[in-house]
Amino acid sequence: MGGSRYIITDQYQTYFITCTIVDWIDLFTRSEYKNIIVDSLNYCIESKGLILNGWVLMTNHIHFIGRCEEPNKMSDFLRDFKKFTSKKLATAIKEIPESRRDWLLDKFNFEARKTNRAENYKIWQDDNHPIDLQEIDAYQKLDYIHDNPVKAAIVEIPEHYIYSSAIDYAGLNGLLKIELI
Repeated sequence: MGGSRYIITDQYQTYFITCTIVDWIDLFTRSEYKNIIVDSLNYCIESKGLILNGWVLMTNHIHFIGRCEEPNKMSDFLRDFKKFTSKKLATAIKEIPESRRDWLLDKFNFEARKTNRAENYKIWQDDNHPIDLQEIDAYQKLDYIHDNPVKAAIVEIPEHYIYSSAIDYAGLNGLLKIELI
């Protein structure tokens, strides 16, 4: 797939977006790394006009449904989110006891040198596959997001996975402020 389907044409439209770690590396296996993403998203919700309708953080990618309120733009949010979290994740990899530290840093450094798109470490793939929710069923994508941890055999019930908005849709409060669809 390709073409205009994966281009942000309206900066204020609601999109289904996937951000993936380079080479689908399972980076988000530690709570310290996951919490960097949660803290960053919370900051963007509070300060950058991000409205989230759904999300899930898996071991090597994040899916979310969301939009940005004017004057904030979705493309600016994605650029800043990925740049900021890349730096924070690289620092965390260096600082916490991580059995894969050398391998991860070498891999992310290799990706940066290979693409010339990052200073020291390239953690996120470039493409975000934004899909305009005017073109698809938002509830179908929301179910897909919430079923990810079940399909990965992490939990049996979607709302038991804390790094997801499934708990919000079950009537409780999750880790991020969600605007229900």
